Amino acid sequence: MISRKLMLQMTCFSLSATVLQAMADNTPPAPTFTVGMGAQSAPRYSGSDQRHWLVAPVIQARDGAFFFDSLKGVGYDLQADNGLYLEHTLGYSLGRTDRNSTWRDGSNKLKGMGNIDATMNTALAVGWSATPWLSFEGKATLPLTDGQGVHYQTSVTVLPVQNDTDTVALQSAALFGDRRYMNTFYGVSREQSDRTNFAPYQSAGGFYGVDSSLTWSHQFTSHWGGVVSADYTWLDDKAGNSPIVVKRGGTTYNFGVLYTF
Repeated sequence: MISRKLMLQMTCFSLSATVLQAMADNTPPAPTFTVGMGAQSAPRYSGSDQRHWLVAPVIQARDGAFFFDSLKGVGYDLQADNGLYLEHTLGYSLGRTDRNSTWRDGSNKLKGMGNIDATMNTALAVGWSATPWLSFEGKATLPLTDGQGVHYQTSVTVLPVQNDTDTVALQSAALFGDRRYMNTFYGVSREQSDRTNFAPYQSAGGFYGVDSSLTWSHQFTSHWGGVVSADYTWLDDKAGNSPIVVKRGGTTYNFGVLYTF
């Protein structure tokens, strides 16, 4: 299943456009139900120099403040007239495996590192839509069923094009993680080092990278729409110095076709 956040951006973007339009018109959006297919070309894991393709169905439903997304989870969002908003979701992360996988992060190059378990998580985002084309957001994601640590991001999103058929979004986000998160995904314990060729590595928490994306969504008809996005992630020293990181910069491409009832 496609689990990376860029696919979530891609498939949820039509809902974001609907919400922004509703804010501009002061009218609540009508309930929607969307199905589609998405494809993604991405690094096998954060820091990998290998790539793979993922394909998965997409299901979305929204009724007022409440929504369900087959990739993002279930949640609600609240918005004030001054542009402030809050979003709370209950979702999941598929973790990582130490072998090549067609549905989750992982690579044979990580053999001996062991698996990072899938986990339920909860995410809380607080943001401000300063204008219909500019927004700022801070988000924290906390695991609920496994102690994998907490990661955060702060982002700014600009919509230079937004009309009845096309929306273009530029987003840049600073990435942060606590010590446990950093060492779960980028650390190498002595036990893992003994089982692999990787040297031991431990990282402090804090800023670890930047993620920038460009997304274009196009509405072909009142029901059919398509989305294309490209995302570039760069890892700073806290993550980039890890021996499992072969390539600090990685690009992810997303494609999707959606039908909204």
